[in-house]
Amino acid sequence: MQESPARYREWAELRVEALNYALRGIPPERVRYHMCFGSWHVPHMADAPLEAIVDLVLRVEAGAYSLEAANPRHEHEWRVWEKVRLPPGKILIPGVVTHHTTTVEHPQVVADRIVRFANLVGRENVIAGTDCGFAQSRNVPRTHPSVMWAKLEALVEGARIASRELF
Repeated sequence: MQESPARYREWAELRVEALNYALRGIPPERVRYHMCFGSWHVPHMADAPLEAIVDLVLRVEAGAYSLEAANPRHEHEWRVWEKVRLPPGKILIPGVVTHHTTTVEHPQVVADRIVRFANLVGRENVIAGTDCGFAQSRNVPRTHPSVMWAKLEALVEGARIASRELF
């Protein structure tokens, strides 16, 4: 997005149109859309800010939107949901553990992330997820399997903590 926000939006709008065309006839509740900035370990300084593109993301005819929300470049973007309303009947899948670091999140940090989103968009509209996959393919892991499993265990425990608080 560094080159020109207007050019980026033009580029993205065409892809949203094409995606919605491809999704014709598929019930939105059967579609989960993942907004990804790439899982490679680079600075991500050129990632578009969510507030600049959230309207485009929500134009995708999906029932759920999976967004990076735990990595250091995007974690602050939960604030977008203070101003933007998640459309009725839609689900937000924020990443509450990230593939970008090998540090395993504490379950309480995971719980806090889940609760924060639930308080903003409604607890019934949140599914806790990961920022992105931990591997590009079977042969291209981004994180060691022992770290992947530890992060997923932290996600499960964090979800338990959040569920006790929310329900």
